[in-house]
Amino acid sequence: MHMSRSNLLRKIKKETQLSASQFIRKIRLEEAMNLLNESDSTVSEVSYQVGFGSTSYFIKCFREQYGFSPGEIHKETELSLPPQQDTGRQRRYFWPVVAIVGVLLIMAAYFFISKKEQNQSVILEKSIAVLPFNNESSDSTNLYFVNGLMESALNNLQKIEDLRVISRTSVEKYRRTQKNVQEIAQELHVNYLVEGSGQRVGNTVLLNVQLIDATTDTPIWSEQYSREVEDIFELQNDVAKKIADAIEAIVTPAELEQIEKIPTDNLLAYDYYLQALDPYYSRTNEGLEEAIALFEKAIEQDPEFALAYANIAISYYLLEMSQLEKQYTEKINSFADKALLYDSKSAESLVAKAFYYIQTKEYHLALPHLDKALEYNPNSSLAVQMLAEFYSHMLPNTNKYLEYALKGVQLTVASDSITQSYTYLQLSNALVSSGFPDEALKYINKSLDYNAENYFAPHLKAFILFAKDGNIKRTRNLLLNEWKKDTTRLDILQDIGKLYYIEENYDSAYSYFKKFVEAREANGLDIYQQENVKIAQVYKEMGLDKEAEKLFNDFSEYCEGDQSTYKSVNLVWKYAYEGKINEAVEELRIFSKAENYLYWFLLIEDEPLIQPLKNHSDFQVIMQKIKDRFWDNQSKLKKTLESEGLL
Repeated sequence: MHMSRSNLLRKIKKETQLSASQFIRKIRLEEAMNLLNESDSTVSEVSYQVGFGSTSYFIKCFREQYGFSPGEIHKETELSLPPQQDTGRQRRYFWPVVAIVGVLLIMAAYFFISKKEQNQSVILEKSIAVLPFNNESSDSTNLYFVNGLMESALNNLQKIEDLRVISRTSVEKYRRTQKNVQEIAQELHVNYLVEGSGQRVGNTVLLNVQLIDATTDTPIWSEQYSREVEDIFELQNDVAKKIADAIEAIVTPAELEQIEKIPTDNLLAYDYYLQALDPYYSRTNEGLEEAIALFEKAIEQDPEFALAYANIAISYYLLEMSQLEKQYTEKINSFADKALLYDSKSAESLVAKAFYYIQTKEYHLALPHLDKALEYNPNSSLAVQMLAEFYSHMLPNTNKYLEYALKGVQLTVASDSITQSYTYLQLSNALVSSGFPDEALKYINKSLDYNAENYFAPHLKAFILFAKDGNIKRTRNLLLNEWKKDTTRLDILQDIGKLYYIEENYDSAYSYFKKFVEAREANGLDIYQQENVKIAQVYKEMGLDKEAEKLFNDFSEYCEGDQSTYKSVNLVWKYAYEGKINEAVEELRIFSKAENYLYWFLLIEDEPLIQPLKNHSDFQVIMQKIKDRFWDNQSKLKKTLESEGLL
C-alpha cells in the first residue's frame, strides 16, 4: 500500500473511527452474521471460519456488536413470566421476605452504572482494568507503596465516566498469575489492560507503566518514570491522562479537575494513608481497626486530609453496621463532616456522610449524597453498592435495584470465585424480586457453579424455586437441610419459623422463632425487626401474651421510624394484629399506589394475620390493583432492559 505501518493505522483510525484491531473484528462479526443467516454451520464452526480462536470470546463479541447472542438469530427467546394468578393453596399461603436481602449488605458486591445513553459496543471499547503493579524492590515493605501507585492509577481512571473501570477486587487475583494478557482480558471482559511495576529508592520513585490493547496483545502506550517523591501526584495524574488520551476517552473539564486534585501536601501523611489501604480493603474488623489507626496518623501530619477523614468514617460504619447497639454514630458524623469540609467534591466524603444518615435511618438524606458521589466518581464501588442496597430495601425501587445489579455484573467480573459467586447471588436476588424467577434461577446456579460452598445461595435458591411453582413443603425442607449444616444461621432460622406460621402450624413455628429471638437478643443484633409482628402472633397463639406484647411493641417502634415505601404495608400488619380492620385496609390502599415493590408482596393476602381483612368489601379490589401494577411495571422493565442488552 506504499505506506508505513503507523501511517496505515492512523489512516484506518481516521476513516473508520476504530483501531485496526477493532475494525478487523467488526468485519469478522459482519461476515459471521452473513454465515449464520445463510448457512447451517454451528456457532463454533462460524467462530472458527471468521478467525476467532475461542468460541466463548466470539459469542461475547457478537453480543456486544449486535445486542444478542449468535444462537438467538433463528429463534426468539422469551422470559417465562410467573403466573399472575393463584396456583393453589400452597402458593396462596405464603409471603416471604427473602432474608438474603439484609445479609447481602455485608457482602462486598460491587456495582457500576453509566448515566450516558451509549450503544454497548462503545462502552466496551473503553473498558479497562488496572492490574496489580509489581514490586521491583527487594524490600517487601515497599509493596504498600507500589500498591498505592496502582490504587491511584485506578482511582483517577474511575473518575472518567466515559470509561468502564474494573474494580480492585476483580483484578487482585492476577497479582501472581501465569495467565497471558488475552486470557485475563477475556475473563475480565475488557479491551485494555494497564500493567506496571515500580519501587521507591530513597527520595526517588521509579515506575514503568504500559497500556495494552488486549485484543492484539500490543502495547499502545508505555512510559518509564523517574521522579522525586515530591512529584508523585504529578506522576499519577500524568499516567491517568495519557491512558485516557491513548484510548480516546472523553474527559470533561470537571473530571479533569477531579483527577488533578492533590489529596495532601504532606508526604508523610500520604505515606501513612498508603499503608492503611491494604488493611482497609480487607474489610475485616481487625483490618479496619488497623486502618483507622494509620489514617489517624495521617491526619496528625495533615489535619486537612479529607480522604483520611472519610475513610475513618467509612471504617467505623462498616465495623458495626449489623450491630443493634451503635457506639460510633457521632464519630462517623464528625469524621464525615470534616471530610466534606476539606473536600466537598470527594466521592469518599459524600459516601461517608451518607453512611451517617444510614446509621440514623434518615434514608432520604443519605440518597442525595450517594447520587452526588456517583457523579464525581462514576465507578465508585462503595457508592454503587450502597445505591443498590438502597433500592433493594431502604427506599425500595425494583427497577433501579435490578438495573444496578445487572450493570454491576459488568464491573465485578472474574475476581476470585467467591466474590464472583456473591455478585451473581445479588443479581439473582434482584431478578426474583422484580418478577423474573427463570433468569434468577439461571444466575443463582451460576453463583453455585463459581462457589458450591456459597453461604447464602442455597437459601435464596429455595425461594426462587418457590416463586416458580409455589411448593412450600419443598421450600421448608430445603431450608431445614441448610440450617442443619449450620444451626447458627439466624436468617434461615427465622424463615423456617415463618413458613410454619404461614401454614398456621404454631407449635413448630414457635420452636424456631424462640431460638431466633433468644439468639438475636444474646448477640445484640438489629436484624429482621419487620418480622416481629408475625413472631408476636405466634407467641400470642401459644398463650405467651407478655412476650408477644414486647415483640409487638418493638414492631410498633420499628414502624414509627420506617421511612421506606413499605411503611404502609408494615402498618397493615400492625393494624391487623390490633384488629383494626378499616385502618389496615386503608394502609393497604396507600400501598397500592406505590410504584415499585418486591414480588413477594403479591403473596401477602392469605397470611394468617391478613385473613380477617378479606371480609372488607374493598380488600380484593385493592389486592388486584397491587398485582396489576406490579406486572405492568415488570413488563415495561423487561422491554427496557432487553432494549439495553441487559436482559
